[in-house]
Amino acid sequence: MPPSLATLFCYGSKPVVQRIDWAELERRLRRLLPAKAVLSKRQELLSYDCDGLTMDRHLPPLAVLPESTEQVAAVLGLCHELGVAFVARGSGTGLSGGALVEQPALLVITSRMRQVLAVDIDNQRIRVQPGVINSWVTRAVSGAGFYYAPDPSSQVVCSVGGNVAENSGGVHCLKYGVTSNHVLELEVVLPDGTVTTLGGPLAEAPGLDLRGVFIGSEGTLGITTAITLRLLREPEAVAVLLADFSSMEAAGEAVRAITAAGVLPAGMEIMDNFTIRAVDAMLEQELYPSDAAAALLIELDGSGREVAVAAELSERLCRQAGARQVQQAVAPEDRARLWLGRKSAISALGRMYPSYYLQDGVVPRSALPRVLAAIAELSEQHGLPVANVFHAGDGNLHPLILYNASEAGVKQRVKELGAAILRLCVDAGGSISGEHGIGADKRCFMDWMFNADDLETMQLVRRAFDPDQRANPGKLFPTPVGCAESSRRAQQLELPAQVKAF
Repeated sequence: MPPSLATLFCYGSKPVVQRIDWAELERRLRRLLPAKAVLSKRQELLSYDCDGLTMDRHLPPLAVLPESTEQVAAVLGLCHELGVAFVARGSGTGLSGGALVEQPALLVITSRMRQVLAVDIDNQRIRVQPGVINSWVTRAVSGAGFYYAPDPSSQVVCSVGGNVAENSGGVHCLKYGVTSNHVLELEVVLPDGTVTTLGGPLAEAPGLDLRGVFIGSEGTLGITTAITLRLLREPEAVAVLLADFSSMEAAGEAVRAITAAGVLPAGMEIMDNFTIRAVDAMLEQELYPSDAAAALLIELDGSGREVAVAAELSERLCRQAGARQVQQAVAPEDRARLWLGRKSAISALGRMYPSYYLQDGVVPRSALPRVLAAIAELSEQHGLPVANVFHAGDGNLHPLILYNASEAGVKQRVKELGAAILRLCVDAGGSISGEHGIGADKRCFMDWMFNADDLETMQLVRRAFDPDQRANPGKLFPTPVGCAESSRRAQQLELPAQVKAF
């Protein structure tokens, strides 16, 4: 057996208890929670059969909507007593199948836990429940001149608890980092119902960083019920540049040149021509030049003088790299207009095709032109269009594979193309995920990046929190069922010539 397949069988998730008296579980849950907090009817549960990755759907057998730490602790304590697995879910905007209930398990939905618990402007922090929407955090403190930096594209609908589970990033993670850089303290309910605190009110604390271990664990260690976040002061000045190019290579060279010059933008985003045309069509205006091969957005922030110097240098470097034109916006409404297309990109592409499959591999910035050329070749090989919109500053790609789900056999082709794209990212020295997580979607590819010892060490950590592996079973790690065949096919992938040079 090849080592990659041995990994699946030695270190896959432990099967959960299959014989569950769901009627008895429901009766006992109704004693713990208000009547409307327990969902058991099919029409109620249909809303939770998938997350943002709509290709795979599984109807949960039972779901609960707790509103407090005490209720979550009571629910998980009951699950522990009865040997029932559970899956945590926030707003359901995840893109890796992390909130799917694939195995018999109780779905614990935190979307009703939406209270801002405390605001401490003097110490630049805020404490919220996990169901609080990402953009609400900034709204709660903007009047005092502060904001919350992590901003996933779905920030107006995604929840902070989900951001913690996936260690989400966003446009501004280039300069300000991802969720883990902004979480100070977590109140967590462990799988046995115990309530504990990880981290503390200060940025640094002695001892093992269990807070850091929990962030990005995708619900496999427990459920967070209160989160203390770090706030930043709003910058003195902000400028946004929009440069368009006749080739993706030229846009990539501009990114390289700007970062090499020592400029650290708050964000750098690139859209390809496919995406540009989709955005312009949806907005019914030529927001970005429709004949451009690539559009590069650069946001700069800081002191007024700092932003002015960085904007001047960035514009000069863009033109030297081959930019046809460069626009600059300083006023808030003008900046919002330049960002509108990027913020609308996925919606615009969704109008063109009934279904899409979004990946988020990462590559070194220097490899961007070759990887994008290879993705274009893979797209042609598989007969499926791929649109590219991505965080150029940190090489976090977001290729959208567009398809019609009613076409016979198309889902298998889509998944094979997605696997090939991730494979070339790894071979280019990158990663299979930058911010969307592994979930159910990419668990079969974990041994592309980690060997058997790595995966076993991760499982040892997981078992320290959850000895019976009842928290989000089957996610994050390779499993014997389902992964073996995927691994075999992935090993047989024929990648484009551009990749073989990596």
